[in-house]
Amino acid sequence: MTNLSDEVQKDFSFQSFIGAELVDADFEGANLRRAIFDGANLEGANFSGADLRKASFIGANLMKAALDGADLRRAKFRKAKLSLSNMQDAKLEGADMRGIRGRYAIWRRADWWNARMDDSLSRALNKKWPRTQNE
Repeated sequence: MTNLSDEVQKDFSFQSFIGAELVDADFEGANLRRAIFDGANLEGANFSGADLRKASFIGANLMKAALDGADLRRAKFRKAKLSLSNMQDAKLEGADMRGIRGRYAIWRRADWWNARMDDSLSRALNKKWPRTQNE
C-alpha cells in the first residue's frame, strides 16, 4: 500500500497525477485542491476528509475508493468509475458527475442533488438515498 500521508507533507494542491497508478494510495486529510487525476487508477485509494475542491478525476478509476467526508465541491468526475466507493458525508455542490458509474456507491448524507449528473443516476440515488433522509 502506498502511504502518502504520514512522512510526506499532505499538500498536493495543483499537482498533476494524470494517468498515475495509485492503487490503495493514502491521501487521507490531504490538500488536493485543483489536483489533476484524469485517467488515473485510484482503486481503493483513501481520500477520507481530503480537500478536493476543483480537482479533476475525468475518466479516473475510483472503484472502492474512500471519499467519506471529502470536500468535492466543483470537482470534475466526468466518466469516472465510482462503483463501490464510499461517498458518505461528502460535499458535492457543483461537482460534475455526468457519465459516472456510481449507482452502487455509498451516498449516505452526501448532498448528491447539488451535483450535476445524468438523470438516470439521479433517479436511482433518489430511490436509495432520498434527499429527505440525507439532509
